[in-house]
Amino acid sequence: MKVWIDQTYCIGSGLCQAIQPQVFAIGDDGLARIRQGDQLLPPGPENAAAVPAEYEADVQDASDSCPGGCIQLEE
Repeated sequence: MKVWIDQTYCIGSGLCQAIQPQVFAIGDDGLARIRQGDQLLPPGPENAAAVPAEYEADVQDASDSCPGGCIQLEE
């Protein structure tokens, strides 16, 4: 599974970070980002990141729960 953020729809609720802080973070602009190690990836499909297997259920939950619908998943 890969994940990326469509910031067009992000409202910065922080729910994704609360569900899985190893994968999601809120950037300096107040919008969601994908965390890869110590780095926050830029938004967009060209920056889709592989989700470690142990986090897949949480990432799916975050996507399903996102009030803005900005978390995009790829198989």
